Amino acid sequence: MKKDLLVFDMDGVLVDVSESYRAAIQATVKHFTGDEPTRDEIQQWKNRGGFNDDWHLSHQMIHARGGSTTHPHVVDYFQHIFHGDGSNGLILRERWLAADGLFERLSKTHTLAVFTGRLRWEAKLTLDRFTTIHFDPIVGADDVTRTKPDPEGLLKICSTVDYGKCWYIGDTIDDARAAHAAGVPFIGVGHGNLGEGAVAVLEDINSLEAAIAPHS
Repeated sequence: MKKDLLVFDMDGVLVDVSESYRAAIQATVKHFTGDEPTRDEIQQWKNRGGFNDDWHLSHQMIHARGGSTTHPHVVDYFQHIFHGDGSNGLILRERWLAADGLFERLSKTHTLAVFTGRLRWEAKLTLDRFTTIHFDPIVGADDVTRTKPDPEGLLKICSTVDYGKCWYIGDTIDDARAAHAAGVPFIGVGHGNLGEGAVAVLEDINSLEAAIAPHS
């Protein structure tokens, strides 16, 4: 019998990134403009769609404030503070959101995969820090030519996995649009702009089992 497939976004779904990626956006924009955006402003940009890539979002927020730096300079600074020297980067402030035992249970009955806007090696680094559960395949921003909301990454996963039913679990409008474009049911997590055809919207990832049980 084929296992059902659960494909997860990472940021805001598997890990709390408020003190890593969101803090890196704030620090990067402030570095190039002198003006630090609030977390609410960042979320408002995210809710518009088209800003799943935090480098792109940072660059656009800098330009909106009158800055004129180049995209490569934004990426370099962002990555510098995000990773630091390996012992002091913002990535180390991330917090795992799944309760103990959740993925152990899910992995018995489902294939677990990740489609994220992170680079694949960054995704693996974070997964390895927090869990021994096997997620495969992992598709990151460097594995696709078109990032979310384009469904390329989801379609790539679906084409390489023999599965029964499939869901994509994410926390942004771009995740919802990618799932819709791929023809995959979408489960939203959190309080973002998730109203585009979600089959369920959860407070957090720990409610997932109850959401998929009626469809299993």
